[in-house]
Amino acid sequence: MHHQEFEPPAALAETIKCLWYDRLEFGAVPTAFEVQPDGYAEIIFYFGSPCSVATPAGVQLLSSPFMVGLLNQPIHFYSQNSLEIIGIRCFPWTVFALLGLPPRQDGVRVMQHSIAELQAPLAEWLEAGNIAEALAEVKRYFLQRQPETPPGRLLAKAGGAMSAAGGALPVSQVAAAAHATVRTLERKFKQAAGYTVKDVSGLMRFEQARNHLWHHPAASLAGLAHELGYTDQAHLSREFKRYSGTTPAAFARKARSRQQAMGPGFVAFLQA
Repeated sequence: MHHQEFEPPAALAETIKCLWYDRLEFGAVPTAFEVQPDGYAEIIFYFGSPCSVATPAGVQLLSSPFMVGLLNQPIHFYSQNSLEIIGIRCFPWTVFALLGLPPRQDGVRVMQHSIAELQAPLAEWLEAGNIAEALAEVKRYFLQRQPETPPGRLLAKAGGAMSAAGGALPVSQVAAAAHATVRTLERKFKQAAGYTVKDVSGLMRFEQARNHLWHHPAASLAGLAHELGYTDQAHLSREFKRYSGTTPAAFARKARSRQQAMGPGFVAFLQA
């Protein structure tokens, strides 16, 4: 795995969290890899081998680009040989306005959108080994097509407060940070993101717990629950299993076994 993250242009910093690049190497047989829920939406371009996603109806081949919205359970992708990915990590309250699409509660969404015009030039830059120019192409596209109706300062302030607190703020405090009533905030947030403030805050807090346990699998669960603002350890365990499908203790054991197997130089990639 070769993972890099890049800052967005300053003009897009309240819309796009970061741009990223990954190169994944698999064997000749299709291999599954898991993506866990977090508090962001992703626009994904991929190059090289075909990429598919597991759905209740079976494995579905994905066109490029596609979008990964907010998830409430892990999803599994399949690919083989070599796969290169360019991702645009967006805030869930900005991504639909950025693309000019109506908000929907999709997991993986195949898009018929003008952004697909980037596929060919990005493929050429990656074929030439020039990741920097590929990312510059993405930045130019979004700078030229900023949303006609941006989310506005209210959502930017609310989102900033939620992110800074790792999803631990109650809705009333998020509304206060945005200088809005709870009713106004909830209405505008749902219109922009398709989800409530509480939905997104829960994912943000789960992400904090997941990342901490991946990097510190011996951490005290009771201490982590207190640090992240859960009522108690049982509350942490319920929420963790809701999003990951496993308990925090089982996740920590998995993280520990992988790190031991890979040795002291092992670095896991988790979206942050």
